[in-house]
Order: sequence, then structure tokens, then C-alpha cells
Amino acid sequence: MSDKLSSLTVLMVSDLARSQSFYREVLGFNVTDWWAERGGLEGVALKLFQAAEPTDVRPNPRPANGGYAVDVQVYTDNWTQLDALYEEFRSKGAIISVELVIYAEGGPWKEFVIEDPDGYHFAFGGTDGNVGG
Repeated sequence: MSDKLSSLTVLMVSDLARSQSFYREVLGFNVTDWWAERGGLEGVALKLFQAAEPTDVRPNPRPANGGYAVDVQVYTDNWTQLDALYEEFRSKGAIISVELVIYAEGGPWKEFVIEDPDGYHFAFGGTDGNVGG
């Protein structure tokens, strides 16, 4: 028996074909009938399900005190990779809901957030490779 575990995020989407196109064309994922994975981003895999009704699609709500909600957090190895993803997604027309920001705490930590066609928010972030240094 293997001790190796893995997971993926399941998203209910309002238009499966539109979501598949978005993840393939804008985010550069390898997309099949059900799966969306991105090479080079360790452990990032999604399963896309067609919702029966648009009301079945429920991204996380924004916090009552403001800020932004995140549905999927994607970790990058370093800021070079993060900056490259930001430029790639921006050049392909992704909606950037939170521009690149650096937080002094946590490394420092740098991230940005994109929004998919159903309003799911993906935060891409990481340290500069010198955590605590």
C-alpha cells in the first residue's frame, strides 16, 4: 500500500465547453473531457462538472469585511515563475481581479488573483525562494 496521497479541486461550472476553453486557451491547462491540469505547477488539477442549473455554481463569497475570496490557491516555486504566469495570463486576456502584491509577512509572499468565467478566484503566489531570510 502506498502512502502517497493526491487531491484535486472539483468545480461546478455553468458552461462546460466555455470553461474547458478558458482553462486551455487562457490558463494553458491540458484539458480533457473532465480534467484540467497544468504542467510545472505541482499538484494543480481540476475536475470540471457541468452544473444542472446556474445557481449550482457557487464560488466562495467575499468576506463581509471586504477583501477578496479565493477558491483555489496555487503555489509557485519562486517569483520568477509567478511573474511569468502573471504575464502569460494577462497577455491571453485573463481577468486579473487582484494585481501582483507583496506581503512582507510570510516570506515575503507575493501573489495575484485571476477570475474564471464562473467567478471562481485563483490565487497564484509564493515566496522568492528565501523563506524567512
